[in-house]
Amino acid sequence: MQRRTFMAAAAALCALASGAGHAETPAYRAEYRLSTTLGTAFPWGQAGERWIELVKEKTQGRINIKLYSGNSLVGGDQTREFTAIRQGVIDMSIGSTINWSPQVKELNLFSLPFLMPDYKALDALTQGEVGRDLFAVLEQRDVVPLAWGENGFREMSNSKRPIASPADMKGMKFRVVGSPLYNETFTALGANPTQMSWADAQPALASGAVDGQENPLSVFVGAKLPTVGQKHLTLWHYVADPLIFVVNKQVWNSWTAADREAVRQAALQAGRENVDKARKGIAGTDNTVLKQIEAAGVGVTRLSPEQRAVFVQATRPVYDKWSKSIGAGLVQKAEAAIAKR
Repeated sequence: MQRRTFMAAAAALCALASGAGHAETPAYRAEYRLSTTLGTAFPWGQAGERWIELVKEKTQGRINIKLYSGNSLVGGDQTREFTAIRQGVIDMSIGSTINWSPQVKELNLFSLPFLMPDYKALDALTQGEVGRDLFAVLEQRDVVPLAWGENGFREMSNSKRPIASPADMKGMKFRVVGSPLYNETFTALGANPTQMSWADAQPALASGAVDGQENPLSVFVGAKLPTVGQKHLTLWHYVADPLIFVVNKQVWNSWTAADREAVRQAALQAGRENVDKARKGIAGTDNTVLKQIEAAGVGVTRLSPEQRAVFVQATRPVYDKWSKSIGAGLVQKAEAAIAKR
């Protein structure tokens, strides 16, 4: 009787030990789903490819990821991506602050018209206390933010005429992303904004259903927008579009601590490389991309400080209204960080 009791107790201890060991060794999936809006013809999609490559290398093949571009996991609707990450439909993403702003109002910060005049201002936000505050906001919404990337400053193009003042935009139809802030900004400038996904935008430009659009120069070139009538480009740096590398929280918690750190370091490296690539030929004295655009027959309008000030003044009521929604404290912190850059 004593022997049977001892053997039963020993078996129970072995089972407990086995269970504890199993809890420390999560069951990894054969493949994880990574979502991006743009594909590998653009720096955004290339950042996805690079993150996948680095994660596989740094985890010795334990974590394998497949890229789903074009927001294909949410039927092409980029504004649904963040919700799908929280629900576990998407495991990982390199997402746009614009696309996620309908669900995370604080991310509208980067879409405040004319908040950030240059790349130093953008870096002051993403790489400083404001960036850390925004990551803390995301951490409360079932995702783990790891690194910043970049789609770039969004410039304006159209098929009708050069634009150097809000008066030039009067009555013109512009495709904008699915955020009320963009609707209100373009309305304040006298234009007729039309919200549509990027998948629908290019056919609309080609058919003339819309006259213009706003996007980073890397997208203007990669999507070959001069071939769909976009012959007039205005450089106005009115908003920027940072990207954020994130993982669904449940997926993140299913990995070992060592693999979590490997994924984080891979994201940081891929993010740095992405920013460099997004700015190549655009930032500083490197104007290779602009020369390429002009060589395609596109007229480029560069706003003077005085011309830009007219756009700033016209959109100031939108800026003030949305600052309250985003959070006055966060906006003030951002303004202070930019002033100190």
